[in-house]
Amino acid sequence: MRKISPAVWAFVVTSTAGFMAALDNLVVTTALPSIRSHLGGGITDLEWTVNAYTLTFAVLLMLGAALGDRFGRRRLFTIGLTLFTLSSLAAALAPNIGALVAARAAQGVGAALLTPVSLTLLTAAVPAARRGLAFGAWGAVNGMAVALGPLIGGTVVEHLSWQWIFALNVPIGLALLPLARLRLTESHGPNSRLDVVGTALASAGLFGVVYGLIRGNADGWTSAPVLAGLVGGAVLLVSFVVWESRTASPLLPLRLFRIRTFSAVNTASMLMSLGMFGSIFLLSQFLQNVQGYSPMTAGVRMLPWTAMPMIVAPLAGLLVDRIGGRVIIAMGLALQATGLAWFALIVSPHVSYASQVPALVISGTGMALFFAPVAAVLMGSVRPEEQGVASGANNALREVGGALGVAVLTSVFTAHGSYASGQSYVNGLTPALWVGAASIALATVAILTAPRRSRAAASQPVAAGLPVDGRAVGGGAVADEAPTPVA
Repeated sequence: MRKISPAVWAFVVTSTAGFMAALDNLVVTTALPSIRSHLGGGITDLEWTVNAYTLTFAVLLMLGAALGDRFGRRRLFTIGLTLFTLSSLAAALAPNIGALVAARAAQGVGAALLTPVSLTLLTAAVPAARRGLAFGAWGAVNGMAVALGPLIGGTVVEHLSWQWIFALNVPIGLALLPLARLRLTESHGPNSRLDVVGTALASAGLFGVVYGLIRGNADGWTSAPVLAGLVGGAVLLVSFVVWESRTASPLLPLRLFRIRTFSAVNTASMLMSLGMFGSIFLLSQFLQNVQGYSPMTAGVRMLPWTAMPMIVAPLAGLLVDRIGGRVIIAMGLALQATGLAWFALIVSPHVSYASQVPALVISGTGMALFFAPVAAVLMGSVRPEEQGVASGANNALREVGGALGVAVLTSVFTAHGSYASGQSYVNGLTPALWVGAASIALATVAILTAPRRSRAAASQPVAAGLPVDGRAVGGGAVADEAPTPVA
C-alpha cells in the first residue's frame, strides 16, 4: 500500500480545519429565522450572531500568526482547533441569544489561531514545484466553504435543528486533533515578539465602528453611544496605523503595503467580502421570510450560486497559467458585481425563481474565479519569511470586510425597510444590494492596479518556503516584488 505523503496529510488537515472556520462565517445565515424563532431577538441580535464571529476572527488573526511564530505553528493550530471545537459545542447548547453570541465570539478566537498558521504549515510541507497548485486548492476549499454555508446550514436546520450547524464541528474537530499532532511538522517563525498594543487598538477600534454601524438606525446616528462608537473607533484605528508605523514589532507590517500586488489583493479581498457577506446575509433571509421557502429549500435554491465554485475552480487553475492570476481575479469580481446588480434589478416579493437563476450562476462563477487563484497571487507577492504574516493580513482584512458588510448593508436595509411585510423587506433589500454591487465593483478596480507581471524579489531563495536565515525582515520597504506562482 502506497504511503500517504506528508504534503497530502498537511493539505487534508489544514484544509479541513480551514473549511470549518470559513464555513462558520455564513453557515448561520439560513438558520437565522429559526434562531430568531427559538431564542428571540431582533435583526441587531441576528447581526451579532454573525459579527461576533467575524469580528473576533478578524482582529486576532494577525496575533495568531505572531503567536505561531513564537510558540510553534503546529502548537497554535492545535490550540485554535481545540478552542474552536469546544466553543462550537457551547454554541450548540446556548440557552439564549446572549450565550450564542458569546460562543460565536469564542469560535472566532479559535479560528483566528488556526487559520493563519494553516497556510504556513502547508507551505512548509509541499514541494516548491507544487506549491502553486496547493495554494490554489487550499483557496478553492475555503471559497467553497463560504459558498456552501447557506446550503449546508439550511439542510441541517431542516432535517435536524439549528443547534446542529455548530454541533457537527465537534466530531470533525476531535478527529483532526490527533492527526494535527502526528502528521504536521512543528515550525517557528523568525519574529517572536508580540504586538499587544497594536492588537488592542485594532480590536477596540473595529468593535467601535461595527457597533456604531449596527446600532445607528435603532438608536439614531447622532445618539451618544453611536457617535462614541464611530468616532472613537475611527480614532483608535488611526492610532493603530500610527503605532504600527513606529513599533519595532508591528502586528501588521505596513511596509508590505508598498508592494503593489499585496496592496491590490488585500484591498480587493476586503471590498469583495463587504459586498458578498452583507448580500448573502440578507438574501438568505429573503428566500425564507419573503418567498416562504424552508431552510433546506432556500439552500437548494442557491445551488446555482454555491455549486459553481466546484465546477469552475478547477478550470480557473488552467486559465491562470495562460492569462495570469490578476486577470482571473478581476474577471471573478466583475462577475460577482454583475450578479448582485442583477438581483437588485429584479428583486420583488413575488419574483420567480427562474428570474433569479442567471444572477445566481453569474455570482457563483465570479466567486470561484476569485477564490481559486487569490492565495497563490498573495503568497507570491511576498518573501518566504513573510508568508505567515501575509496570510494573516489577507484573512484579517477579508473578515473585517465581512463584518463591515453585514453591518453596512443591514444599516442600509433598516433605513429603507423592515421585516413587517414582503414589500417592506424588498424596499430595504434593493438599495443594500446596490451597495454590495458597488463595493465589489470597486474591488475589481483595486485588483487591476496590481502589476501585470511581478518582479523578482531581492534574490532570496524561495524553494524551501521557509525563513532563509532565521532573522526577521527589517522595517524598510521591500524594493521588488516576488514572482507570482500560478496553479
